[in-house]
Amino acid sequence: MPAGKTSYVCLPCRASYKQPYGPERARVCPGCARELVHAGSAFAPPPRRDTAGWRVLGVLLRAGVGFHKSCCGGPGYRPRGTREVRARARAARRSGVPLATALVRGEV
Repeated sequence: MPAGKTSYVCLPCRASYKQPYGPERARVCPGCARELVHAGSAFAPPPRRDTAGWRVLGVLLRAGVGFHKSCCGGPGYRPRGTREVRARARAARRSGVPLATALVRGEV
């Protein structure tokens, strides 16, 4: 059975690449030769000109939040804007909850 595809992202280039899922190994961006970040199989990239969207994506991926399918429901809630990210980061600091957990909660 062939392996499925998953997305890898280059944040500096604002580029996403679908590649076969397999053993984790270093994957590099064809544009800048930096290491790609694994985003998950349910990832849909923002438009390249959407700088705020890519900024939010960078925060999510650096916090360890991926876009993986969880059965039929998809990856679940992910913040779309910088305002949502800032609100969840403040809530995480106040409550002591890890940032990754606060970012995927639907409510602050």
